[in-house]
Amino acid sequence: MSDDVKDAGLVAMISSILGGSKRADLVAPPPLFDVPPIAPANGFEPVEPPIADAAPATPKNTSDAAPAVTKPVEPPAKIATTPDGKQLLPAEAIADLVLSELRKMENFPATGASVTVYGYRHWNAMITFAPFSTSFQNATRFRQTMPDLVFKLRRFVELEI
Repeated sequence: MSDDVKDAGLVAMISSILGGSKRADLVAPPPLFDVPPIAPANGFEPVEPPIADAAPATPKNTSDAAPAVTKPVEPPAKIATTPDGKQLLPAEAIADLVLSELRKMENFPATGASVTVYGYRHWNAMITFAPFSTSFQNATRFRQTMPDLVFKLRRFVELEI
């Protein structure tokens, strides 16, 4: 699974837990056809080797043809959790979660906003804005929502060190 799909799924899960917002239906995960397949559905389907430019095509029904080369299937990476059941995520992933939740707010800038996650046990987040990316009143409103958002996310996510 690509990181974008994992992030979209995690954001959707946290949004549903936090109650979402009136704009939550506008944010959709990426379409499935854009995601490259990770492993065969049953784990045993052969994967075709890349076709060489100079190799002539041979019929598949010949008895002396070698079986198709298969790649070993890796099990999906398990999400690390704490004994409390919280997910362990790196600071960048938590910053992306916070930023995606903030983007659901009205008048949040499409570009020019940056979230920094810092701390250890009780991690925190800071938002900064590029010049002219938003108004002072909107920036103040977004900064005032940060403590509530961080408090809610701390119940489900722990910072991985």
